[in-house]
Formats: sequence, structure tokens, C-alpha cells
Amino acid sequence: MLGNFTYSNPTRLYFGKDALENLKTELKKYGKNVLLIYGGGSIKRTGLYDKIIYILQEAEKNVFEDAGVMPNPTVEKLYEGAKRAKACNADLLLAVGGGSVIDYAKAVAVSAHCEEDPWDKYYLRFEEPTCRILPIGSVLTMVGTGSEMNGGAVITNPDQKLKIGHVFGENVFPKFSILNPELTFTVPKYQMVAGIFDIMSHIMEQYFSGEDDNTSDYIMEGLMRSLIHSSRIAAKDPLNYEARSNIMWISTWALNTLVAKGKTTDWMVHMIGQSIGAYTDATHGMTLSSVSLAYYRYILKDGLHQFKKFALNVWNVSPDQKSDEAIALEGLEAMEHWMKEIGLVLNITELGVTEELLDGIVKGTLSMDGGYKKLTSSDILEILKRSM
Repeated sequence: MLGNFTYSNPTRLYFGKDALENLKTELKKYGKNVLLIYGGGSIKRTGLYDKIIYILQEAEKNVFEDAGVMPNPTVEKLYEGAKRAKACNADLLLAVGGGSVIDYAKAVAVSAHCEEDPWDKYYLRFEEPTCRILPIGSVLTMVGTGSEMNGGAVITNPDQKLKIGHVFGENVFPKFSILNPELTFTVPKYQMVAGIFDIMSHIMEQYFSGEDDNTSDYIMEGLMRSLIHSSRIAAKDPLNYEARSNIMWISTWALNTLVAKGKTTDWMVHMIGQSIGAYTDATHGMTLSSVSLAYYRYILKDGLHQFKKFALNVWNVSPDQKSDEAIALEGLEAMEHWMKEIGLVLNITELGVTEELLDGIVKGTLSMDGGYKKLTSSDILEILKRSM
């Protein structure tokens, strides 16, 4: 049975080949000072930077820049960005890039005018912002995180070996996001495939919770089937617009908070993956793919009803003369074949994890209680060992 919930999402989306033209309209809503946030410079090589600068200048904006956002944004970079945003009196943060850039922009938005240490306040105490929050707009160049339409912001503290996400409320969601699938074509295949599994993992983290066959489950099953279909096309033909546009749209819906309604949600794969990322700086989607099979096989009996549904409704497993457990296991086998087919990392050793790192990764993993089994430290250690 669906419980009571409230749903609100304030982000305005512009989707399609001409989506960037809408930036002109959005800029009219904000003041003069725009802080342009981006990563390592790929937007300059592709010409996107010049297009955006032209639009900003045409709108008579004062443009300030915060470049060099890394794939796993660090707390030191956050401190730098918050100081920069406050110094230029930014009226708008314009994030151009993938999920890491947009996550970072959200963290800057709540930190620029924060009088406390934002790492302590938001990432250790998980408090909500009480200061002025800067508005964010985004131009998406890589799909996977869904950050363009949610309040999530993941930051890494290399010294503390912690990678932590804070899911802020709707007042931190981007005010607008521009989604042109063609802007994702220059992303290397490895990163594209990692993003695809990030999307799949977001859906599974929400799907594998609760016992009721509710509307959210049916939506998620459709999203997963569509993702599997389009991912196979994109893996063979990365410039296929239809496949890449479908993947982009699925990514947004996977984590814009809609399909979580009526679900407790799990997030243990992400907690383990983020701890691995804190130690290895590995690509986020690959940290998730490397532990997912071991994790889901470990908890399968605790959520057998849902894993059976997953096998039947997502992977088209035949139920004939098979036990529920056999059906569920066959579904995970089908997922493993798909993961190999598109080129995902299937073990943590490939990401640089050694036996010596396991205890630290376990200590850095937050244990959630929304899934089918609340993991102990020994459970997490066993899953990591099975992932090697």
C-alpha cells in the first residue's frame, strides 16, 4: 500500500537539440553576476564554452569562472568555490558538465554564505542550510547522476577517506537544466558506460525496497527495460541520437525523486561504492558495478519477492518449473551478462582495491536501513571480499 507523501520538483527542463537556446530566456531572471562552473576543459575543446560565453555576454552578464572541478569533487575545491562565489557576489551559478560539476555547484550554493564549516555542517552532521542559497542552472554534458533535477551533492574528503552525499531539499535543486543529448557524444565510451550503470543502480536502489507491488515499481521496471535496450545500441553506436536521448531522459527520471514515492529505498550499493571511491578515486559508476552483483546475491533471500519480479518483468526469465529462488538468481545472471556485454567493471580489484584497503572501506561505509537487510560491518566486509 502506498503511504502518504508529498511530491514537488521545481526544476524546469529544456530537452532536445536546440535546448541551449533557452539559456537566453533563463538568464533574464537573474542578476548581473554569473559564476560559470565547469571541469577540466573539455567544454573548451568541443566549442561549448564559446557558445555559452557568447550567450552570457549577449545577456550583458558579468562572467566569473570556477574551472577545474574534478570527477570526485573534494572538500578543498568546495572551500575554494564557496569563497569565489561569495567574492564575486554571484547571482547565479551556471554549472556546465556532468553530475560531478552539478553536485559541486549545489555544494557551493549552500556554502558560499554559510558561516560554519560546510563539510562539518552538511556532510558530517547532515544539517540543512540556514543561510542564503545561491540559485543554480545547469547545462548537462554527461548523463548518469540525475543531478540536473535533484538535490544530491556528493563531496570527497581525501584526508578523512570519506566520500559522502547530502540530499538537499528542493530549494537547492537546479532552477533550470538544459539537456541536449548531442552534448554527451564526446564523452569517452568508458565514462558513457559507467553513467549507464549509475542510472541502473539509481533505479535498483529504489526498486529493491518494500514488499508491495506499487505504481513506482511498474514505472521503474519500464525505465530499466528501456535503459537496457538503449544501452545495447549505444555501446555499439555511441553516436546514435535516439539511444543517447533515451538514456539521458531515463537518467533524469531515475533520480528526480518521483519513483522513490511509496518506497523506503536502499542505497547500500552507493554507500559501499562511495567508500571505494574515497580510497581509489575510481569512476563512480564503475564502483557501483563492481559490487552490485555480490551485494544483490547476498541479500536475495531477504527480498526474494522483489528479485523474482525483477527477473520476470525486467529480464524476461521463464518461470517454468523453477523455484522462486532459481528465478531470482537467473535474473541476476541475466544482468551480469548484460553488464559484461556493455563493458562494465565487475570486480573491485580492477579499480585498485587490495586486501589492505578493505577494513578502511568498511569503516567508511554508512549502513542504511531502507533495504531488505541492514548490513553489519562483517556483512560489508564479506560483500567486498566476494567483489574482488
